[in-house]
Amino acid sequence: MDALGLGLRLGFSLNKVKATQEHQKYRKIGLASQSSCFIPYQVLYKLSATKSHVQMTRISQRSLEYKCYSSKNENIIMGGNMEIEVRRKRLAIFVSGGGSNFRAINEAIVKGLIHGDVAVLVTDKPYCGGAEYARNNSIPVIVFPKSRSAPNGLSTIELVTTLRNFEVDFLLLAGYLKLIPVDLVRVFPRSILNIHPSLLPAFGGKGYYGLKVHQAVIASGARYSGPSVHFVDENYDTGRTLAQRVVPVLAKDTPEQLAARVLHEVFIG
Repeated sequence: MDALGLGLRLGFSLNKVKATQEHQKYRKIGLASQSSCFIPYQVLYKLSATKSHVQMTRISQRSLEYKCYSSKNENIIMGGNMEIEVRRKRLAIFVSGGGSNFRAINEAIVKGLIHGDVAVLVTDKPYCGGAEYARNNSIPVIVFPKSRSAPNGLSTIELVTTLRNFEVDFLLLAGYLKLIPVDLVRVFPRSILNIHPSLLPAFGGKGYYGLKVHQAVIASGARYSGPSVHFVDENYDTGRTLAQRVVPVLAKDTPEQLAARVLHEVFIG
């Protein structure tokens, strides 16, 4: 899945939406010269148009309905043709290591491939490569959870408060090795996503992370692997899968070579 596809799954890659009352199928929206995507079903956007606030209320295969409220909450407009802008989404990225996925996401944002911004980086290892990259790019870094090695880390309640203060829309786990607390999952339902470097449910669960995943894939003799993007629930890698891309496992692959091929599919594909 490329950066545009990932952005769509996160709900913030739409630059412009042309809403029409009579819509036979999902409207195909082109955001780049060589890329296009579909509006996802059952997603609620808070949109803004010139001097108006637009809320998309339903997307179906046959019609796209929305309500348009003027700044004085007068004159509800249903249907019609309108060009509307999607608010840039604010991301909290969670990392535990070098942050290769995080770097790729931020680079895609800088290039304009993702309609959003990294509001804050969350890490359990304050001196990891991902945290250093964030600081070098003026991205705030917060430590979670509090531990013996990170005594200044936040509690779950403090983290929730901090993320709300940053007005975060989505939490994206990009190589974060800690299990997300149930309380955090409940506060951000269907808003926490994880990028896992295998075709889930294969090679997922506790202990499967980083190069360990690719080592296990190669050792198993599997012919194919690839990244998965899924919602996060109370367990490791068991949330509903949103997207996957398949890459071949070559006969002489090393874990590092396979990892590079999988990472390429996540953000370039």
